[in-house]
Formats: sequence, structure tokens, C-alpha cells
Amino acid sequence: MSQLFSAYELGALALRNRIVIAPMCQYSADNGCATDWHTIHLGQLALSGAGLLIIEATGVESIGRITPGCLGLYDDATERALAGVLASVRRYSSMPIAIQLGHAGRKGSSEVPWRGGMLMPPDKGGWQPVAPSALPQLPGESPPTPLDEAGLERVKQAFVDAARRAVRLKLDAIELHGAHGYLLHEFLSPISNQRADAWGGTRDKRMRFPLEVFAAVRAVVPAGVPLGMRLSATDWIDGGWDVEDCVALGQRLREAGASFLHISSGGISPQQKIPLGPGYQVHLAERLKQAVGLPTIAVGLITEPEQAEAVIAEGRADLVAVARSVLFNPHWPWAAAAKLGASVQAPPQYWRSAPRGANQVFGDVKIGMR
Repeated sequence: MSQLFSAYELGALALRNRIVIAPMCQYSADNGCATDWHTIHLGQLALSGAGLLIIEATGVESIGRITPGCLGLYDDATERALAGVLASVRRYSSMPIAIQLGHAGRKGSSEVPWRGGMLMPPDKGGWQPVAPSALPQLPGESPPTPLDEAGLERVKQAFVDAARRAVRLKLDAIELHGAHGYLLHEFLSPISNQRADAWGGTRDKRMRFPLEVFAAVRAVVPAGVPLGMRLSATDWIDGGWDVEDCVALGQRLREAGASFLHISSGGISPQQKIPLGPGYQVHLAERLKQAVGLPTIAVGLITEPEQAEAVIAEGRADLVAVARSVLFNPHWPWAAAAKLGASVQAPPQYWRSAPRGANQVFGDVKIGMR
């Protein structure tokens, strides 16, 4: 029996299998509001047969978006727009849907990737980014504004308010974005956090703001809704945040009531040296799983069904997230089930599509034809 297609309980949330569709930015919102693109995009992924779908990085305030095209959940308009998309998707899919809430920090006010992705000044449609310290992401960029005490409180409250909106939308789980060089990761890393106050310096001080944000969100999210965090387990830079720092944070998150960890890496600096290759981050997820003991999601160039199966079967992670592979093939879980002798849930409109000679990919279904 395929371990990848075995059921799993993420706290009170029952998942049909161990495949997670990772959050992937679409840069297609309108002033933070979800659009028809999101209905199409999330709709097809919700029919993929995966165990869990996570909505892209969603800004908790307008200046917390990565680009002007990024999704937000920070006012009634953004909540109403996402509610409409979810209603359409849920009409045809019972797949659990989570959301990733984040703040871009100094990587905010960027152009969309297909227009270069560079920092946009306010007079070109951008805004003034904020960060722990006045250190730009790239040489030659204008520095971000360091967050003062009032700014820290505003951002923390923005995470809380966005989480409340996510709960109202009946999203099944919430993930806070603490990876890829965005604001919470910026506080964690000594590369980007060079404060000399209570929010920087030692590792404990650098962890303070992300932990306070997590605790504040946990306090308003019902116990039955899994709440976790995506983390960069290493900066891939000497002297930066590393996997043992991440273990220490993971243990604190477990004590604070975290339900899961989603382990990625990098993003804090262009000086990073990432050893790209198949499953290059799985060893990081494995270390966090062993040391922290929380349900752990592995992600990063896990592209083949047999590769994903091995990660689960060998106990290296509890769940496997796929990203670009499922953009290229939105039915990746169907193909994986066919290869691994498993079955997935699929809409009856598609039951006729299973290849001749394949196993019963769509479960015990019978199709009558006239």
C-alpha cells in the first residue's frame, strides 16, 4: 500500500493523503482582492486529488504584499473577494483549503516577476517597505524603514485580524510565513536583523517578534483549526540563520501550540549558496521532525511520485508539498496514484479519463454509458 496515499490527521483536520499543494504566488489580485484568475487557479488545484491545498502568500496589510498584484486579507473588500472564490471552489470540491498569511517586509513593493521583480519606488506604484533594520535586500536599493514599537504592534495586530478573517472564511488551516526572506524571517536572521534593542542581537531576541505574532494569532484561532509556520531552516550563508537555530524556534513554536512546520530554506540574501538538486531540502525537514516532534511538511524539488513516496515511507517527513510540478500538471496526484497503485478523489465528470489498463485511480466507481 502506498504511504503517500495513506490518510493523515493534522490535528483535528483529516487529510485523505499526504500530498500538500504548496502556496504559490500568482501576482493576479486587484488591490489585494482575489479575481477570476484565483477561481480558475484554485478551482483546478482543488480538483487535483491532493490532501490539502494552501492558498498563496496573502498579505496581512497592504504594504505587506510582495507586489501590487499580490493577494491580501486585510479589509472587508479583500475578505469578500476571497469569500466569493472559495464559494465557487467549494461547490465542486471538498478538499481542505488552508491559507498562508504573511508580510513581505523589505521584499515588498516589488514588480511582478514577469516584469523583472525589482523594487518599485512609490512614484512608480510602489510603497515604502518596512523591516527590522534599514538594510536593503539588494545592493543599490533604497533601504526599508525599521519598524518602531508602534509599527511592530500594528503588524502583529494585522496578523491577528487576518487570522480572524481566515476563520470567518472557514479556511481549514492557517500557515504563517516565516521563510524566504519575508518579514518574520527577516527578524530571525542576523543577516537582516541588526537591531540593538529587545528585538535583535541574540537568537532569543531575534525570535521574539515571530513568536509573539504566532502566540497572538494562536489566541484567536480556534483549537480545531491547525496553525503552523513555514520556515527557512537555513539561510545558506555562513553566519546566517541555520538548521539548529530553526530547531530552537521549532521547539518554542511547539510549546506555543503550533500544529505543524513547513520546512523550506533560503531567500534572505542574493549571497546564498543553495545546493539545488532533487529533494535538496528534505534533510532539513527530517531534522526538524526528529528534533521538534511536530507534524512536518517537506518541500523543494520533490517532483516524482516515487521520490515523494520514499520521503513518507522512510519517515523523513509526514507530508510532502509540491509546487511548480503541480502548476505544470494540475493532475499530478492522479498520475502519482496511477504509478503507485493508489486512488484519489476526483469529480465524476472526469472519471472516464483514467488510462486503459491503469489501476482504479478514481476509486470504486462505475460509469454507465448510453
